[in-house]
Amino acid sequence: QVQLVESAGGLVQTGGSLRLSCTASGYTFSLYAMGWFRQAPGKEREFVAAIMSSITAYADSVKGRFTISRDNTKKTVYLQMNSLKPEDTAVYYCAKSTSRFPTSYYKQYDSWGQGTQVTVSS
Repeated sequence: QVQLVESAGGLVQTGGSLRLSCTASGYTFSLYAMGWFRQAPGKEREFVAAIMSSITAYADSVKGRFTISRDNTKKTVYLQMNSLKPEDTAVYYCAKSTSRFPTSYYKQYDSWGQGTQVTVSS
């Protein structure tokens, strides 16, 4: 059974940093791309970043500020978020892809974490 467990988010000020982690179990972690999505109140879930090996993909809104990485030995994917803005406030979800390609298409992800709240104060 696939499980994705995210670290706690938090409350940070504008310009601050936060690192999220997501630890996987129940499947061969190294074989699949991983992604991060987020959902703000009243908005649809949106793609943030994805990774497979050294190949990464980012939403334009976070490019240059967020960095996704993974440690296959620890079965963990990370999202380092720098220069945070109030518009980054959302519930963040990690997700397991069904493919080896880091895609932004949410339907290509078949397992999701429980979500973790990130709030950026102005």
